Amino acid sequence: MYTHIPFGPFSAEKEVHGLIDNVVLPDHGMILFAVIDKTRDRSGEDDEGALAGMIGYMNTSTRNLSTEIGCVITLPPFQRTHVTSNAVGLLLQYALEPPSNGGLGLRRVQWQTNSLNVASLRAAEKMGFKMEGVLRWDRIFHDGKARGKTGNGRDPPKGSEDDIGRDSVLLSHCWDDWEQGGREKVLAVMERRQSS
Repeated sequence: MYTHIPFGPFSAEKEVHGLIDNVVLPDHGMILFAVIDKTRDRSGEDDEGALAGMIGYMNTSTRNLSTEIGCVITLPPFQRTHVTSNAVGLLLQYALEPPSNGGLGLRRVQWQTNSLNVASLRAAEKMGFKMEGVLRWDRIFHDGKARGKTGNGRDPPKGSEDDIGRDSVLLSHCWDDWEQGGREKVLAVMERRQSS
């Protein structure tokens, strides 16, 4: 689950709280949501259904009317189900719908993923995101080998043997994509997943 992302794996609940306290809360451009699958029996944490993962907006800019969907973690029992598509679809709807329809009226929603994370790329493209390019050596996973991370498959500079470099694929779903068929595509994917 944590192979392609900078944080984790976590061995204790307090480490998750540390991520929230030290990374999420101080960043006013980031908000995380718990993903609850209401089609399953409730979990100990939520009376409405089972805790299925987390997802968030990050790198949000009110000035530029943009955000990024990130921190998409779907727990193993919920992978390859309707959960990820519906969570992404809800965030796209809220971000790109105009305020008159209950949305934020943003102009751009982006998605970045490790270039080797095929599942994430597929999920983004299925939801109408369009590839814009590859950012080479975009991130460093410090102590990446020890933490089980997957980088770009190329050797890092000498002297940083355990630091793994990541290439990131950048995709976007913009307001005009949304208005020119993106909305219908996303809603169709969400409807198909809910009925299966």
